[in-house]
Amino acid sequence: MTAAAAPTAVRHELFGPDRRATTIGIVLLISLVAFESMGVGTAMPALVADIGAVSLYAWPFVAFMAAAVFATVLGGRWCDRAGPRIPLVGAPLLFGLGLVVAGTATGMPQLLVGRVLQGLGAGTQAVAVYVLVAAVYPERARPAVFGLVSSAWVLPALLGPPVSGLVTETVSWHWVFLGLVPFVLLAVGLVVPAVRRLGPPDPHREVAPPRRGLVPAALGAATGVAALSWASQQGGSVAAVVAGVAIVVLAPALLRLFPRGVFRAGRGIPTVVLSRGLLAGVFFTVNAYLPLMLNGTHGWSLAMAGVPLITGSLGWSAASAWQGRHPDLPRSVLLRIGFCLVAVGTAGMLLVAPAWGVPWLALPFWVLAGLGMGLGFSSMSYLLLQQSRAGEVGFHSSAAQIADQLTTAAMIGTGGALLALLGTPAAALPVLVAVLTALAVLGTLIAGRTSAG
Repeated sequence: MTAAAAPTAVRHELFGPDRRATTIGIVLLISLVAFESMGVGTAMPALVADIGAVSLYAWPFVAFMAAAVFATVLGGRWCDRAGPRIPLVGAPLLFGLGLVVAGTATGMPQLLVGRVLQGLGAGTQAVAVYVLVAAVYPERARPAVFGLVSSAWVLPALLGPPVSGLVTETVSWHWVFLGLVPFVLLAVGLVVPAVRRLGPPDPHREVAPPRRGLVPAALGAATGVAALSWASQQGGSVAAVVAGVAIVVLAPALLRLFPRGVFRAGRGIPTVVLSRGLLAGVFFTVNAYLPLMLNGTHGWSLAMAGVPLITGSLGWSAASAWQGRHPDLPRSVLLRIGFCLVAVGTAGMLLVAPAWGVPWLALPFWVLAGLGMGLGFSSMSYLLLQQSRAGEVGFHSSAAQIADQLTTAAMIGTGGALLALLGTPAAALPVLVAVLTALAVLGTLIAGRTSAG
């Protein structure tokens, strides 16, 4: 096959008559979760002012996070044992029910119930999509699929906050939730034909042996990640104690939920899972603190401080699309290049974060980091499916997502602790950036171990 013919063949695998609805449905499902994620943060100040108190500000986020982690674990095991058919339909409907419950809330208890339902649906759906990709798309088309999945976050990142703000100000925060419900039903309708074609799982297929203590481990992981998420939004001595307890709870849970060898960077899947945690933790932590860096230290307006986040998202989308058009490139090499770009982009923030820093440098450096995420994230998803047996895709996918959530929560919490300890963003954020740069360099060094050979 010629180089020119390869992209055409891959596009046919994604958008040919047999898979067009499935591909669009997957992108829509991911986009819905992304829009909700981006929109809720914008609407939350008005929401809390209406039905709660500032002291409860973190709880809608914590409730979603805890439910999502729990559902990620159990949803992964369900997909491995019984296939993704029920989760692919049930999870989006559960997410939609959560939107209705939250969108009609008149008090904080009902809102939290809605957020829990959304988290359960989103966590299960994320794993089920991975299993569906493994079952429906040939290996050569998967880089392009994961490129689309990555791109599904770009439009919500660009439009979610302003649209949510406009809806909240002109109509009501309730419609930030309720306005997505029709799109949930549309996405389910698009995915149902693919679910029907899957059929029941082969009773003779190889399935990973049962893992003891899965439910307690899932509860421990959900509690630990949620506690870290809460602590990252608080600061102070109480938050430090909560974070310490969370780590104690997480340690035994992760031994059950991660593949053996993750903490020593074992070759293959263990390093893929570890790399997912490192790459996500570095990028999303800088993303969280970059507006504070530009606004709090250099006096940029909040609107201008968000521009590097937009350019980073566009870089991510462009690199994801590019790697999808080159399915023959070795993914472990692309992952290493991705880590290098994220390391350079993060290290560049050492020229931005201090009081003497040059704030406009955040724009080019964060484009580099976005390009690195586009290459690295899609490559890790491909490597995970490539090296997972049919009965292990759900377990490995859930482990990768927990590594993502845990490392991000831990690093954002570290930033909060440094701010509490050192007092100002100009003093605290250079230290955080230096730590994150070291983690990105570590990822560069171990990227070659993601290859099974």
